[in-house]
Amino acid sequence: MQRYARDMRGYGATPPEANWPGGAKIAVQIVVNYEEGGENCVLHGDPASEAFLSEIVGAAAWQGQRHWNMESIYEYGARAGFWRLHRLLKDIPVTVYGVATSLARSPEQVAAMKSAGWEIASHGLKWVEYKDCAAEDERADMEAAVKLHTEVVGQPPKGWYTGRCSENTVRLIAEHGGFDYVADSYADDLPYYVRHDGRDQLVVPYTLDCNDMRFATPQGFNSGDQFEAYLRDSFDALYEEGGDGAPKMLSIGLHCRLIGRPGRIQALKRFLKYVQGHDDVWFATREQIAHHWLTQHPPVVSARPTAMDKDMFVNAYGGIFEHSPWVAERAWDLELGPAHDSAEGLWNAMARVFRAASPTERLEVLDAHPDLAGKLAAAKRLTAESTTEQASAGLDSLTDDERQSFIELNEEYTAKHGFPFIIAVRDNDKPSILKAFNHRIRNDSETEFVEACHQVERIAQLRLQELLP
Repeated sequence: MQRYARDMRGYGATPPEANWPGGAKIAVQIVVNYEEGGENCVLHGDPASEAFLSEIVGAAAWQGQRHWNMESIYEYGARAGFWRLHRLLKDIPVTVYGVATSLARSPEQVAAMKSAGWEIASHGLKWVEYKDCAAEDERADMEAAVKLHTEVVGQPPKGWYTGRCSENTVRLIAEHGGFDYVADSYADDLPYYVRHDGRDQLVVPYTLDCNDMRFATPQGFNSGDQFEAYLRDSFDALYEEGGDGAPKMLSIGLHCRLIGRPGRIQALKRFLKYVQGHDDVWFATREQIAHHWLTQHPPVVSARPTAMDKDMFVNAYGGIFEHSPWVAERAWDLELGPAHDSAEGLWNAMARVFRAASPTERLEVLDAHPDLAGKLAAAKRLTAESTTEQASAGLDSLTDDERQSFIELNEEYTAKHGFPFIIAVRDNDKPSILKAFNHRIRNDSETEFVEACHQVERIAQLRLQELLP
């Protein structure tokens, strides 16, 4: 069995209604990343200096040495940048991603965060890279981060964001079980759930585009004006979608040592003034958003086709293609994933199998379909699906003349083409079915075989729409 772990579907074309408080058209969520004092540094027991997200272009890690310039850039964030941000944002709901060791080295800043009512989420034990870290070591760091955070802040964190995470991070957070949300995702504009070992973990996605880190990356912002323009465009697009009935969340990521510089803070000021000039905007912490989502959209446990064993899968979907369970059997063997847990997704997988089958196999599927209003229907020997479908077009209540007309058309069609006339009855009514019958009976058999296969696929699609979202 091949199962694709990534979810390429998400909410699909119709995301859930966010129902933000007060009917807000958008939720604006500001994050202040507090990493200063938790970065790579030999004073912290690390093998080398920090090389990420600073003013130094092309910075490299200094093995076994202190990097005085790098250290002082991070120190600026704690000494000056933080306080500039605090003055600007102290009356706005903010979430802090606090590196535990950074918080421990900055007691006055922690006191200021708390006095402003900011949420202080965990940003890990240290601001280091976890991509090559063993899962057990990363888990140990998480536990140490929560312990230290609780000691320094006075309460455990309810949210988590590693940032420089591994493939294990989200799973480890879900296994921990003590977090209302995890933010290590950039996959959506709305919160969503991931499931690990029978537990649904809420994900409140974060951002790397509406993020001042791009002042320190090659493909980034050169000036505050660029940052402001990008934030405005992002806000305008989501605000418009909210006005059209599909509210979303706008995340904005800030770093004390980056946006806290005088030449950049003005852009943030102008953007905030712009946003505050709009009605129906909800400024919220990530914890507030998480609690709202958990209340408004609690996780729903449902049977996922791709999580079924083969027998269960075939039992559930073996009749989608009339009397042809082999279609479901082969579909189960494909590389299925979360995108196939919907009607459209599973139909696509099963249609692939049908299309890849030999002409003989597809002909057998056509032959498995009953005549419309034929002898099997009269004898009440149709499958439950076919019975319901034929009844939907009134084919179960024909007059004697209508029934005789269908019998004659069925016989003529089958004699000419070698398989029964097939049409997606739910797309039609009695007059349109008769019209199609009379038109298609004149086609050559090759053309009609293609059309009949198309109709078989459509019938399967409609059947799955009855069963799945």
